[in-house]
Amino acid sequence: MSRAPEDVSKLTESTYKNVMEQFNPGLRNLVNLGKSYEKSVTAMTLAGKVYFDAVSKIGENAIVSPVSRELGVVLMEIAEAHRKVYIELEENFKRFHREIITELEKKTEMDVKYMNATFKRYQSEHKLKQDSLERSQTDLKKLRRKSQGKHSSKYEIKENEYLETVSSRQMDMQKFIADGCKEALLEEKRRFCFLADKHCMFSYQISNFHEKAKEMLAMKLPTWQEKCSDITKVPDTVATMIEELSVTPEQSPLVERYNRNNVESMVPPPAPPLKAQISPLANMFNPEPRSLLTSSSDHNSDQGSLGEGSLSRSTSQSSGLNVGRRPRVRTIFPHTSGNNDTLLSFDDGDIITLLIQEEKDGWLYGELEKTSKRGWFPSSYCRPYTEPVKANSNQSTPVRSLSVASLPEQEEEEPVLIPPPDYSDDPPSSPVVPSMPSPQNTVSLVNGTAKAPFLGGGNPFATVKLRPTVTNDRSAPHI
Repeated sequence: MSRAPEDVSKLTESTYKNVMEQFNPGLRNLVNLGKSYEKSVTAMTLAGKVYFDAVSKIGENAIVSPVSRELGVVLMEIAEAHRKVYIELEENFKRFHREIITELEKKTEMDVKYMNATFKRYQSEHKLKQDSLERSQTDLKKLRRKSQGKHSSKYEIKENEYLETVSSRQMDMQKFIADGCKEALLEEKRRFCFLADKHCMFSYQISNFHEKAKEMLAMKLPTWQEKCSDITKVPDTVATMIEELSVTPEQSPLVERYNRNNVESMVPPPAPPLKAQISPLANMFNPEPRSLLTSSSDHNSDQGSLGEGSLSRSTSQSSGLNVGRRPRVRTIFPHTSGNNDTLLSFDDGDIITLLIQEEKDGWLYGELEKTSKRGWFPSSYCRPYTEPVKANSNQSTPVRSLSVASLPEQEEEEPVLIPPPDYSDDPPSSPVVPSMPSPQNTVSLVNGTAKAPFLGGGNPFATVKLRPTVTNDRSAPHI
């Protein structure tokens, strides 16, 4: 489809204007966006490096673990692979900046000036040729008006010359318009081709980058996944160590001593089969009537003088200063274990630490402080131990010892129980029935239990009264 010269000329002008008003401003915007893109990628690679540096440090921490060492190596290898990927990406964007951003920025500034000059030159030449053609056409019209008169043959040769001039200038004008349009379209295409070629090269580089990244990551990826597939799998050295620990080793002397202090104290040997009985020696200090004492002794035969209730009450009355200490007692009679290794031998006045506060048939289990030996002993051979009070200038009144085994003076004292003197395998003898005390030698009862005066800290013979001696001696004086 043929076009008129005027239409072709308009296409040429629109092509130049499109390059100057659309393409070049678009290139300027593309340069700015490319710089922002480059900064974003640089920030991303920097953040990625920092992130995978942290991953590598965590891997270094895992390397010291005997069971997670392989996973630590995996984390460090992953971090190293990503670091190489980011380095390669940085190299690609350096080329992007050098080959695209810098080139576009340079070409844009130069092309604006070039396109403005080219378009102005085309417009000026087009106007000159158009004016020349119009003048020739005007001269031809004037000549034809003159030739319409009488002497037409006189203007015929001159008219032919004008016709040749107009025809020549028209052909020249059409050739100029065609060449100008072709040049304008090629200039436009040249610019789009330049832009497309640069980005084709960038795409090729990015494609190579992704192939290298895939190769670097996929090369060891199966190995990494294999190391993470089974979390229950442990190295052979660790498995061997665990198996060795599962076998019970021989205890060292220190461990045996620790177990003796902490375990055996809670699991003592069986208590002696002989049941401790109320000692008649204790009744010499109890001036209560027999009827009251009998009821008291029947009750105490099941609990003993240092039963669970007594010790538990003293424990509840102790302060927080001695929470971690065990109750202690002081012996009032010597005791010999004989042939029984489970019994404890001691002298009068020794201190024994109770390891088990529960009394069993009149027997207690404890540790003698001066020898550190342990064993069963009669509860009737001891009394709760009260620690001596140290003088303190900051207190107006002396403070009583807060030992766990200490009892206040107003607490009742139960009858003394003494086991049979013989610890042989012979059957136990029947308990000795205490003699009836005199009514005048009794003291008050606390909860039905006789309390000896000497247990309160007084004179043990304060209640003993002397009677007049009756003899058959006639020479004795009469009183």
